Amino acid sequence: MEHGSARLFVDLGLLVAAALGGGLVARLLRQPLVVGYILGGIAIGPFTPGPTLADPEAFQLFADIGVVLLLFSTGLEFSVGELLRAGRVALWGAPVGIAVITALTVGMGVLLGWPLAQSLVVGASISVASTMVLVKFLQDRGELSSPHGHVVVGITLAEDLAVVALTVLLPVLAPGAEDRLALFGRGLLQAALLLVPLLWLARRVVPHLLARVVRTRDMELFLLVALGIAIGTATLTASFGLSLALGAFLAGLVVSESGFAHEVLARVLPLRDVFVATFFVSVGTLVRPQTLVTDPGAVVMLVGLVVVGKFCVWYGLVRLAGYDPRTAVLSGLALTQIGEFSYILAGLGRAHGLVQQDVYESLLAASLLTILLNALLFRRMPARWERWLRTQLSEPMGAPPAPDAAVGVCGDGQKARGQRPESP
Repeated sequence: MEHGSARLFVDLGLLVAAALGGGLVARLLRQPLVVGYILGGIAIGPFTPGPTLADPEAFQLFADIGVVLLLFSTGLEFSVGELLRAGRVALWGAPVGIAVITALTVGMGVLLGWPLAQSLVVGASISVASTMVLVKFLQDRGELSSPHGHVVVGITLAEDLAVVALTVLLPVLAPGAEDRLALFGRGLLQAALLLVPLLWLARRVVPHLLARVVRTRDMELFLLVALGIAIGTATLTASFGLSLALGAFLAGLVVSESGFAHEVLARVLPLRDVFVATFFVSVGTLVRPQTLVTDPGAVVMLVGLVVVGKFCVWYGLVRLAGYDPRTAVLSGLALTQIGEFSYILAGLGRAHGLVQQDVYESLLAASLLTILLNALLFRRMPARWERWLRTQLSEPMGAPPAPDAAVGVCGDGQKARGQRPESP
């Protein structure tokens, strides 16, 4: 075996060991697995002592596959009908919340001397929460079907859709784009031109193709066909100058309309989890722990904006939607974190020269701290907080939401399916 290939396998073994070790530590500490994966990546990164990956860039392809599978599974679970049933707080609240949080980030960027484009990318990145982490927290508390559980999953469902749009919009802000409006319009036109044949395939070709594969009872072939659709569509969008993430999401939508989404999701989830773990470990290798010492101001301000700013924004929006104070408080607490799509958006901004490396590292450090704080604030809310809510908010603990704001996302919808307790 050549030396280069041997070193690659050593690095692969080190990466898997880091994911396993970090995952076990997170499990023991009752934290989200994503935290363990990132900590494992930090441990084998170039900024910490001990074993280090010889060539972290060699695993970028694995990380890209993780992004594709993550967005593909999101498209599989996405349903326009569910979003419409999610009420006003998801339909208008999500875009308003993203806009307000981004505006707050621009204000913070002025204080830190950031360029406007960088502030916009960071604001968009921290405005979206992690659906996987939130569902895990809700499952742990037995509140997936509670009023605030419906609210936060409906909001994150709308945010997932917004992320797809942002992956098209962010490259328009890149330096050197001479006519940004024309570039953005071209991107939208290309996306629309892609949607037409994809919708035709979704209704006419894909259901019959998957049905024929299912009749063979060959599950290996079924998985290969599903992955072929995901990777093929992602490659097609990339060839049009759009993002891999957009293509993967559209591929998931295509398959979700075929009636075989359950089967595809069941086959893809284990593979997705492996590559998503690789993605988070590779993100961890980019984290410079010294950032907490060398640039604490940016980290502290980002954490404060996510924890305090997002809580205030979402508390106000959920109250405006007609929900009781307790539901608004719990929803606001649930959304005070950032997760996997934040890394994707920030990474896209870094790749296009919109986000500086030190700011990217501060964002990664802040994301870890916010997920840990979110676990303390929301997943493990002490009983005395519950008693305080009961006595201070003048609403019964079991008060239902306003009729117009009722949501039905999690009961038997697609969003809840495929979400497993072990997902990162």
